[in-house]
This record gives sequence, C-alpha cells and structure tokens, in this order.
Amino acid sequence: MQHPHTKRLVIEALYLVLGTAVAGSAIALFITPAKIVSGGVNGVATILYHVTGFDTGLVMLIISLPLFFIGLRIFGRLYGVKSLVGTILLSLWVSLLGQLTRYDGVLPYVDRMDTLLSAIFGGVLLGGGIGIVMRSGANTGGTDILAQIISRFTPLALGTSLFLCDGLIIIAGALAFGLERALFAIITLYISGQMVNFMVMNLGTKYAKTAYIVSEQHEAIGKRIIAELKHGGTLIDGVGVFTQKERKLLLAVVHNQQINHLTQIVHEEDPKAFMFVHETYQALGEGFVPMARIIKSEKQRSKQHRPKG
Repeated sequence: MQHPHTKRLVIEALYLVLGTAVAGSAIALFITPAKIVSGGVNGVATILYHVTGFDTGLVMLIISLPLFFIGLRIFGRLYGVKSLVGTILLSLWVSLLGQLTRYDGVLPYVDRMDTLLSAIFGGVLLGGGIGIVMRSGANTGGTDILAQIISRFTPLALGTSLFLCDGLIIIAGALAFGLERALFAIITLYISGQMVNFMVMNLGTKYAKTAYIVSEQHEAIGKRIIAELKHGGTLIDGVGVFTQKERKLLLAVVHNQQINHLTQIVHEEDPKAFMFVHETYQALGEGFVPMARIIKSEKQRSKQHRPKG
C-alpha cells in the first residue's frame, strides 16, 4: 500500500512538471513571438530576446536564480526546494519549446488579430500554468520574490509592490515595442491573474482561507499543520446539536495555495472529518501581513489626507 505522504509528493511533482510546461508553452509559443511584455521575469527576457537575441528561457533563469537566493536568505523556508525546482523547470520548458519553434510561435502574425489571440491565449496558459504550480505549494519565483522583498522593507502592500514591478516592466516593453504592444500586454497580465485565482482558489479571489475542522483527530491534524504548513490553529469547544456531545473545533488560517495541502492532511488523518472553508479578506499577524505595517500605512495615509492650515 502506498504511503499517503509519498502519494502527495508524487501528485505535487506532477503538478510542478505540468504547470511549468503549460506556463512555458505560453511564454515560448505566444508571449515571446508576439513581443508581449506582460511584466515579470518573462517580460524582461522577452525584451532582451528581441533586442539582443539571448534565449528567453536562459535569461529567465539568470535573472530568477539570484532573486530566489535573496528571497531564501530573507524569508527562509518560504522559498523551499520545490520553488527552486519550479523556477528551473519553467526556464527549461521555455528554452526547449522556444528552440524547437525558433520562437516563431504558432500564429503567422500577419495582423493585429494574431497578436490579440496571443495576448488572450498566452494569458490563459501562463496563469493556468502558474496556478497549477502553486497548487503544489511551490512558485516560479521571478518578480514575485522582488515584490515580496519590497513589501517586507517598505510600507507598500504585496499587491501594490507586484503591480509596481510589473508596471515598470510593461513601460519598458512599451519603449521597446510601442504602446500598442503594451496594451496587449495589459490584457495578458489581467487574464493570467484571473487564471491564477481560478486555478489556485477555485474561483476565490481573497488573500487567505479560513478552515473549520471537526475531527476526533484534531491533535494529529494540528501537529501536521504546524509541521508542514508552518501555521498554528485554535481549538474551540463546541457541542454537537444532534449528539449533544462535546466536540473540538479546530480553526486554522492558511495561505490560498496551502488549502489543498490542508485538505489532504485532514483526509489522511481522519477521512470522516467535517471541514468547511471560507475566504479571508485580510490575515494579519505572524505568518501573514505584520500588523505594524498596516498601522504604519494607515498613519501615513492619514498624514497625507490631513487638512492643512
């Protein structure tokens, strides 16, 4: 009989390979050939490919690896082996598919419709692929790491930092290939973001998930949440309406990409457990956004909007 942990690792490995392949096909077959600079490391690599001829996948790897190790030094285990593998695999898929097709893509690019189709389908595949990778608990690095570093040391929220990084890269793309290509890039960026949300959060769009778990194995589940997800939880006393027996309710808040892992933990420890999950608009404190940063941001906004005179 296959051990449940081994089965999960195999599934996560498949997600990692499949996700990077899908995202890599988007970059190599649609985004790079159409000169769409939709932010991220692939945007920088696309510019350099068309300006200098350097292989897109190779440039992505050269840029991503230093960012990864900086993130590893700052955030510790947040950037584990799986994320490093995801970063390398994505670059390899892009290089492989790009070299096979000479980065000519799958469309003739004789008019704007070809570019529009590349923007749409490139965004769908890129976001879908990254979403699949994130379901494995990994990521593909790149400017996501840079955005998290900026968010860590400035009052800027993570979303704002990521928007700033992608925005600057899109502007660089506009300077290199013209305003029209930049507008196509915005379409790709929007669609890819929606696809990531769809794949990772099953149509959800919030920051985190709150799970309520009713199980006789709440202690074992709690220990695995701490050990594997690096989060804690809270036990709440309750009484079953039907049985009138005292029960323990385990409450846990986890990042979006960890909800599938949490579900696996609960099922492995207690297949008869009851669990329900809802969106968490904002998660503050250890393991999430520091409260001090929110307070500092609010104070700065208050000063900016304070009447003068």
